[in-house]
Amino acid sequence: MKKVVKFGGSSLANAEQFRKVGEIIHSDDARKLVVPSAPGKRFGGDTKVTDMLYQCYGAAENGEDFDGLLADIRARYQEIIDGLGLTLSLDEEFAVIRQSFENKAGSDYAASRGEYLNGIVMADYLGYEFVDAAEGICFDADGNFDEAATNEKLSARLSGIERAVIPGFYGAMPDGSVKTFSRGGSDITGSIVARTVHADLYENWTDVSGFLITDPRIIDDPQVIDTITYRELRELAYMGATVLHEDAIFPVRQAGIPINIRNTNAPQDAGTMIVESTCRRPKFTITGIAGKKGFAAINIEKDMMNSEVGFGRKVLNVFEDNGISFEHMPSGIDTMTIFVHQSEFEEKEQKVLAGIHRAVAPDFIDLEANLALIAVVGRGMRATRGTAGRIFSALAHANINVKMIDQGSSELNIIIGVRNEDFEAAIKAIYDIFVTTQL
Repeated sequence: MKKVVKFGGSSLANAEQFRKVGEIIHSDDARKLVVPSAPGKRFGGDTKVTDMLYQCYGAAENGEDFDGLLADIRARYQEIIDGLGLTLSLDEEFAVIRQSFENKAGSDYAASRGEYLNGIVMADYLGYEFVDAAEGICFDADGNFDEAATNEKLSARLSGIERAVIPGFYGAMPDGSVKTFSRGGSDITGSIVARTVHADLYENWTDVSGFLITDPRIIDDPQVIDTITYRELRELAYMGATVLHEDAIFPVRQAGIPINIRNTNAPQDAGTMIVESTCRRPKFTITGIAGKKGFAAINIEKDMMNSEVGFGRKVLNVFEDNGISFEHMPSGIDTMTIFVHQSEFEEKEQKVLAGIHRAVAPDFIDLEANLALIAVVGRGMRATRGTAGRIFSALAHANINVKMIDQGSSELNIIIGVRNEDFEAAIKAIYDIFVTTQL
């Protein structure tokens, strides 16, 4: 069996965390390829190394003295090296970094050095081979990830290597210059490596024991999801629930490789398995609850709307012409409602309303602001009758007025619209009816 394991910044913030990671890796012989992030915060109020690098490079770019800032970054790594009792020296690497900063090598290069240096330390600590991500992760001339080139180049680079550390977050352009993914991109690197080496499992180690059913800032100590499908995860991530970078899903999904979200500080916890499909019955009817505030609804009414060919297209063209994307579009025989992000819509609301009048000559348009959307997601809802009814009942009992409800044809999710001020209470009510009462 072969596993690719990725560790986040909080898992590698100091020497103590490094030791935990080392024990986790050595406890399972299948953990052969390791993808580290840059050191994260050691305590509240601390600064992540990536942010320190951005600040340091910003000073260099402005022609300011950056030696003190670079010395602080160097001290972070030396603290880890000394704490682990290693004899490793990063003198040459920091000399190159300093020269590159003076030569204005770019902010992508600067940000990538956090993972690069941590990869060198991790490889030395584990006794694994260090493989620079720039030697295998490829971007095209426009800065887009080049899947075909990466598959070929990374596969060749890792060929014959039994155990290696590959830094996350970055790769290289055709001219050799460093290019990074968006923040959190180490998740993507781990996923790419897993696909390239045909891993049996991609383990993503972080500071939570898996994917939680809902936001712990709203529900105290919510239940952990044992198993979630990629489709369920996609629905929840779309509504703001995040544990790993969204783009990290696609490479392993294409290869049919499951992801296991684990907790570095509680390695005994099984965490959450993210899979393509499963016949395992979920513990609860729902898998997860997620949502966002800050939406506006545009309610359009017109008699015989349903018989007017192209009505919906004409309305949506108005939003497209104004650069506004829509979130949901529930409709009736003579009504259509468009949900949009209020912050995007407010500046252009009168242009949009005028455009709708010109396009479809509605009988009436009404606007409603300060709304929230909540997604209730779960493969178990397909086989369970009365799910929507239970949601309505729970919300009514909590004195929450439902502004909209929309169920997808896949029966995988139900979207509920409520007022912003009812958002937290609505999530608590739904969690209680589907989870708390079932425990």
